Amino acid sequence: MTDRIRIALAQMNPHEGELRANAQKIRALRAEAAAGGADLLVTPEFSIAGYPPEDLVLKPAFRAMAEAEIAALAAETTDGGPGLIVGGPWCDGGKLYNAAFLLDGGRIVARRAKHELPNYGVFDDKRVFDAGPAPGPVVFRGLRLGLMICEDWWFPAVSETLSESGAELLLSINGSPFEIDKAQSRVDLAVARVVETGLPFVFLNQNCGQDELVFDGASFVLNADRSLAVRMPSFQEALGFTDWARDGDVWRCEPQPIPPVEARSQQIYAAMMLGLRDYVNKNGFPGVVLGLSGGIDSAISAAVAADALGPDRVRAVMMPSPYTSQESLEDAAECARLLGIQYETIPIGPAMEAFDGMLAPAFGNRPPDITEENLQSRIRGVTLMALSNKFGNMLLTTGNKSEMSTGYATIYGDMCGGYSVLKDVYKTDVFAVCRWRNDNVPAGGLGPQGAVMPERVITKPPSAELKHDQKDQDTLPPYEVLDAILTGLVEEERSVDDLVAQGHERALILRVWKLLDRAEYKRRQAPPGVKIGRRAFGRDRRYPITNGFTGLIS
Repeated sequence: MTDRIRIALAQMNPHEGELRANAQKIRALRAEAAAGGADLLVTPEFSIAGYPPEDLVLKPAFRAMAEAEIAALAAETTDGGPGLIVGGPWCDGGKLYNAAFLLDGGRIVARRAKHELPNYGVFDDKRVFDAGPAPGPVVFRGLRLGLMICEDWWFPAVSETLSESGAELLLSINGSPFEIDKAQSRVDLAVARVVETGLPFVFLNQNCGQDELVFDGASFVLNADRSLAVRMPSFQEALGFTDWARDGDVWRCEPQPIPPVEARSQQIYAAMMLGLRDYVNKNGFPGVVLGLSGGIDSAISAAVAADALGPDRVRAVMMPSPYTSQESLEDAAECARLLGIQYETIPIGPAMEAFDGMLAPAFGNRPPDITEENLQSRIRGVTLMALSNKFGNMLLTTGNKSEMSTGYATIYGDMCGGYSVLKDVYKTDVFAVCRWRNDNVPAGGLGPQGAVMPERVITKPPSAELKHDQKDQDTLPPYEVLDAILTGLVEEERSVDDLVAQGHERALILRVWKLLDRAEYKRRQAPPGVKIGRRAFGRDRRYPITNGFTGLIS
């Protein structure tokens, strides 16, 4: 029986599917843990491959390579250094498990399969994995570890089984995606597990961007008295050392200084940075290109790109039309100057004239309408895609969630692109995040100090500038009203009557509902974007395009 142990927690950033590179990263982390005197190094859920693996895990060659890399890591633990906990696939008896492996003394000492398989929101573990049996503890150098995998600790059954079968410490490896305010929710839920079992609890999470998902790290340790002993940084790779001592029959982690929880706008900005950085870098793009209109959405998108990738990897293009105001020209140029990004102007007037002439015989005497407005947007989309194709930079889309909800965006126009950082950010949050970034520099940001956009970009009325004197609120309700209704309809699935009871006008709710439903076909064709809230379009919220439900009970 041991009375003291040092456990290193690796809040690592795996590269999905890069099995050998992930194994090499784990080796480097183990060497660092050994240098720090650790007895055990713990890595996140499915760390050998990255989580979620989706249908990659159905490929026999993928599983075989993952198992070979885990076996190789196990063989290296004969050196007397730290033991290892890694995550990966486990095939046994014709079943495929999401498993945790304990490696020590040159072999795989124990395997534990994920028991609770999530099948909601962004998760589809039940589609590709079999549920493992209720686990018992694993013994590591005299310590009985209650090893769990993510969803296992969201319900009481697994932790109670581990406690009843002799576990001394609950340890969960996770691939838990970021959502606003989720960090505190995790701690609150962990407190429930501690109260139920009387055992200390370790939550270890990966830190990375994976397509639409961002995993925010924010790992922590709770002692058996429910006190928060350790909180690791959010949105950063980190290796944390935790020191444990037996106090009678209870293990206790030595407390460390606890950093404050980030403000809402800071969390959103950090998630957008991490999501974009990993998407661009892991997919091998040299940088990004985007349209810089002089408006708030493109300004904050450019700022996130500069902070995530460095200003030298961001190319911004102003594409003025006859409807572009002098203010917009000035604001776009100033925004680019403040960020230090590449900036150029490509007027779209000649293309507009060419389309007008080309289509005039087909359009006949019909007066101009939204068709001509959409053509401007599509001309800009084609222009940006041409630059993307010619130079290899990924086109960054700049539409926000309020626009994506209501269809206030042009398919094959301003919706063109490879990725969007604002896709799950409502317009009211866009304003707040812009003010935050003008007053703060994000941790790990590569962009400039100080303000990154003129104050006028934040304060002037938003406009698509596709016709004279156009304003967003010519078409949409005020954003503070619109976003409150959309939050009720999208995030909370509230009924019309519920929203009326909150003080919203019934006619306006029904109008927004109709816009939301009619835009589903556009969202199906939109680029991926960072998940920020409870229900992002795509993985989280999937509605039929052909849909006659109106929300009214007849």
